[in-house]
Amino acid sequence: MKKLLIVVDYQKDFVDGALGFPGAELLDVPIAAKIAAYHAAGDDVVFTFDTHAPDYLSTQEGRKLPLAHCIRGSEGWALYGETARAAREDDRRFEKPTFPSLALGEWLKGQNYGQIELVGLVSNICVLSNAVIAKAALPEAEIVVDAACTASSNADLHQKCLDVLEGIQVTVTHRT
Repeated sequence: MKKLLIVVDYQKDFVDGALGFPGAELLDVPIAAKIAAYHAAGDDVVFTFDTHAPDYLSTQEGRKLPLAHCIRGSEGWALYGETARAAREDDRRFEKPTFPSLALGEWLKGQNYGQIELVGLVSNICVLSNAVIAKAALPEAEIVVDAACTASSNADLHQKCLDVLEGIQVTVTHRT
């Protein structure tokens, strides 16, 4: 069975930058280990990058979340820590100006994955919305979210998000 790991927005601004929060850094080593395991097994790894332009504050999202972050090319836009070192040049990357990536969904429709696992940040926003995109693109693939490799600055929303994921038939592993 062909497998895919999607690392969602594990970027500096979400870990220790503009939108960083305590505990996000703890996901780094487990995510990097998961990337290495997928590579070693010959499975695929893709990354999504929250990507904004300097005019971010004038966008709808910027008006609702008025904190500039993940500006293309900035330090905060880069992958974080060990996760950055685990990424390979040939891993596919999707830049996205909003929560889900339609380009990721379009690409997935042409693939033959039996399982798609998502990890990264933020659970109740970008991980959730990209899990929905993956489910829509490949409805017969098992969609998995590793709860030990995702988090939110809001613990209540994180738990509710995991409930919603399970409700839409996403397999949530390592839930505590």
